[in-house]
Amino acid sequence: MRLAYLTLALVCSTSPLAAQELERPARWKVRFDRPAPDTAIYFVTMPPGWHITTGPAAILYDPSKTAQDEYRVQSEISLFPGERREGFGLLIGGADLQAANQSYLYFLIRKDGRFLVKHRAGSETHVIIPWTEHSAIIKHDGGEGEVKNVLAIECGAQQVRFFVNDQLVAWLPRSEMDVDGIVGLRVNHSLNVHVTNLTVEPLAGDTR
Repeated sequence: MRLAYLTLALVCSTSPLAAQELERPARWKVRFDRPAPDTAIYFVTMPPGWHITTGPAAILYDPSKTAQDEYRVQSEISLFPGERREGFGLLIGGADLQAANQSYLYFLIRKDGRFLVKHRAGSETHVIIPWTEHSAIIKHDGGEGEVKNVLAIECGAQQVRFFVNDQLVAWLPRSEMDVDGIVGLRVNHSLNVHVTNLTVEPLAGDTR
């Protein structure tokens, strides 16, 4: 966390324009798992991308960023040093994200090289793939620098496939889940991450 605040101080000292860039991204919304003040998260535009330091676990999304039919959503995320072994990654199929009946699918990784797939429906969550180790995930060994991983989800006609650093780590039948809707990010408790991008593109070629 100290590294994030140091970066913030350095950027703010360079120019008024840089300071303006460190505002909360326009149109983006934050929802915590449990009620918390807006100040419980540090979420700013920091080119390239956004810097996020959480207190409670939260989802972050732009309501206008949606995906449907056959598509690929991808994000490059760097994890900074920290004690917590918590997950971070992508959400898809988001619906009613500010309501009691919120719904979304999420794909997370964590510092020990494991990934998870879950679904949230209202206040309940359902484990689809439990925390599972995979060699594609670059672990954070506790050193001082950040560790970067690229997460992607491909929603084809028949399958939903989950990738880390361009390696397939799991797949599920699309018929078992609703993946059309808002796409965004999920960052669990007390993590310090930098998200370089969040892209959505039509799925071309192999559309399994």
